[in-house]
Amino acid sequence: MNHAAQDTEFATAPIGAQTPEPWAALADRIRRWGAELGFGAVGFADLDVSEAAQRYAAWIGAGMHGEMAYLERHAALRAAPGQLQPGALRVISARMDYLPRDTRPDWRAREIARSTQDGSAVVSVYARGRDYHKVLRARLGELARRIAREIGRDAYRPYCDSAPLLEVEYARKAGIGWRGKHTLLLTRDAGSMFFLGEILTDLPLPVDAPQSSHCGRCVRCIEACPTGAILGPYRLDARRCISYLTIEHPGAIPEDLRPAIGNRVYGCDDCQLVCPWNRHARASGLPDFDVRNGLDSAGLAELFAWTPTQFRDRLAGSPILRIGHERWLRNLAVGLGNAQAGPATVAALRSRADHESALVREHVRWALRRQDVEV
Repeated sequence: MNHAAQDTEFATAPIGAQTPEPWAALADRIRRWGAELGFGAVGFADLDVSEAAQRYAAWIGAGMHGEMAYLERHAALRAAPGQLQPGALRVISARMDYLPRDTRPDWRAREIARSTQDGSAVVSVYARGRDYHKVLRARLGELARRIAREIGRDAYRPYCDSAPLLEVEYARKAGIGWRGKHTLLLTRDAGSMFFLGEILTDLPLPVDAPQSSHCGRCVRCIEACPTGAILGPYRLDARRCISYLTIEHPGAIPEDLRPAIGNRVYGCDDCQLVCPWNRHARASGLPDFDVRNGLDSAGLAELFAWTPTQFRDRLAGSPILRIGHERWLRNLAVGLGNAQAGPATVAALRSRADHESALVREHVRWALRRQDVEV
């Protein structure tokens, strides 16, 4: 895409001397390019997140981040994004919807039903297709290149979970949505079933106004959390969150939390499934987030039987691959322990009773005890 006239317009004077009109026009073009690249919304925010950074520091200080040491290690940078990109003035925040293209209108009811369907393995909706990091980085990179061509110089690189940015706060400031009581971003026209990505830039783009909250007195997300991880509005204890326990937590899952995990083997969508705003959640227009390997209908015993090679091959390009086969089996063992007792369940667990991993063996033993089987 070539805009030679605009290139000249932006290059004729130092940034501080340029009038607001070209930047407003550029912002409009960035939104249009974002839509062409599959983004549901694009907004612009300044870099000041000092209040949110203080709340984040308090959350880290309370130890609620669990063993996610990287969150603590770069905590100071989250309040000073200019250190990531010297000279940065704005954050371009982008939303990408991720429901599969063939999502049915009753998808929430179907997902809730699967969480109580004996023997089913529930994988969080976002993780059933291609790894979103790859998708967002590629499309944010293309958006940055279009901006660079427009202004006649390089734009900054994109970020998608690759830098210590308070992405929900920037998206809120950029008018994309408001922070729900479950701490996720919500928007009236798309719920919360979307990813966020950012581009830091030194361009003085006009900033958007934040949206007001539309949660009202609703506390369904808090009440729905299986493990009580949402302590109250905007207060999440990650150490109790099923998404943390099944993805980020490297060791043994605390025994007192295992029964509440049920059949959720990678992530958890419960707080989003009950949110009224997710009746407006949008299906993606991209094939990347279509379901792979039958992960919307797979059974616990079926997935538990995968060898390390099958795990690597079938989940190539999937976000699940990052937890490794050992933690995959750990999670599935918990799910099998919570399933109704039966010969197939017991046989599946016994097949891993002598697994080389002590972590897997311990969770299998627990699951067999849950099935009233002598170990």
